[in-house]
Amino acid sequence: METIGHYIGGQAHAGTGPRQADVFNPALGEPCARVALASRADVAAAVAAAAAAFPAWAATPPLARARVLFNYLQLCRLHTDDFAALVVREHGKTFADAQGEVARGIEVVEFAVGIPQLLKGEFTDQVARGIDAWSMRQPLGVVAGITPFNFPVMVPMWMFPIAIACGNTFVLKPSERDPSPALLHARLLHQAGLPDGVFNVVQGDREAVDALLEHPDVEALSFVGSTPVAEYIHARGTAAGKRVQALGGAKNHLVVMPDADMDMAIDALVGAAYGSAGERCMAISVAVAVGDAGDALVARLAERTAALKIGDGMAEGAEMGPVVTEAAKQRIERLIGEGVEQGATLVVDGRGYTVPGRENGFFVGGTLFDHVRPDMSIYREEIFGPVLCVVRLPDIGSALELVNGNEYGNGVALFTRDGGTAREFVRQVEAGMVGVNVPLPVPMAFNSFGGWKRSLFGDHHAYGPEGVRFYTRHKAVMQRWPNTAGRGVEFAFPHTT
Repeated sequence: METIGHYIGGQAHAGTGPRQADVFNPALGEPCARVALASRADVAAAVAAAAAAFPAWAATPPLARARVLFNYLQLCRLHTDDFAALVVREHGKTFADAQGEVARGIEVVEFAVGIPQLLKGEFTDQVARGIDAWSMRQPLGVVAGITPFNFPVMVPMWMFPIAIACGNTFVLKPSERDPSPALLHARLLHQAGLPDGVFNVVQGDREAVDALLEHPDVEALSFVGSTPVAEYIHARGTAAGKRVQALGGAKNHLVVMPDADMDMAIDALVGAAYGSAGERCMAISVAVAVGDAGDALVARLAERTAALKIGDGMAEGAEMGPVVTEAAKQRIERLIGEGVEQGATLVVDGRGYTVPGRENGFFVGGTLFDHVRPDMSIYREEIFGPVLCVVRLPDIGSALELVNGNEYGNGVALFTRDGGTAREFVRQVEAGMVGVNVPLPVPMAFNSFGGWKRSLFGDHHAYGPEGVRFYTRHKAVMQRWPNTAGRGVEFAFPHTT
């Protein structure tokens, strides 16, 4: 069986430790490869390679760095289906969904190619007599990314293209559940002309994460994953003096007003709740039916949920694949059971779902609950599976109160035909990303992605202009030349005259 290793200093690296883990094909429910789990020595080697490459890469003109990324961009377009096939094999999402993931990642590379424009500073002539002043943005050094299983191509691309374009060197620690796409990134970057050591990959688990958090040469860490881990990484990283952006979990709501276009709302809910088997940080897991919208909404959702085409991600016409692991399947089914025990109405039950020819796969059918209350575990916990909960409320005020009272603030959507209602909702809702008649308001690459409350730890959102600020330091410069007339010794605090 194939063993998936690391990529350090421009070379494949088998690793120094004996630890390995199985990589599963979730549709088959059986291992398809083994992955090496990095030791602290492996992490140290990757950081050392990145540190050695940093001075020359930081000194490379931004335009030259951008040209390497342009070559990589072209290669990514050529290898879109190769990336997508790896995602289907190791994550389980459908091929079309995986292609979409790659496309959204490519958009960030397109943004990064234009980085010279965003690295320009500001200049002020004659800020004081004989003195000019300007600002500049400079790279941090070695930076690292710790990325989740649910978007093994796209989420790393939120990080390393911008970090590298800004002049940093990078160490990626992808999820050990779907490790292969990270190595394809490495091969294409090498082919694009990226110098050895600028991009490195260490596979692994918590040992690798802790090694990155503790390494004194790692200047900054980017993370996407669950809230408990995000909080841990932010606390440990900042305590070690590192810059950290840690994106955590979500409980995204979609509010359906009585005047909403019901066809549009139903389509949006089915796609946003069950796409990628609900394993998206922007998935809609709560539908808030306002006023008399509830009965029609639930009836039509039940019909569509029961009719979902579930199967191997490579199967023609598949709308939803398996969840990522057997443990994930068991946790989702346990939460469904808790929802029933706590009094929610189980309209469509996805437990025990099997696919012919894939009987051992990690499949959970689309699940729909009605009459869910905020005190129930299916409402409070991030299920991260194909489970949609319907909460019924009388008016928009109570819907806003529900959303704003949730500990997460990643994304939210409102479906309505009323512009005034939409405007006030957008202004008052406490979430980092808001959609009006858009179920998954994921910003484009030239904006920035991030939530509020316990969905984000740190001061910077991901990619876009916020990513440039995260991966660079601001420096202010004042300059005077000796041929300017001096004023002698000055003991007062300097000021403009």
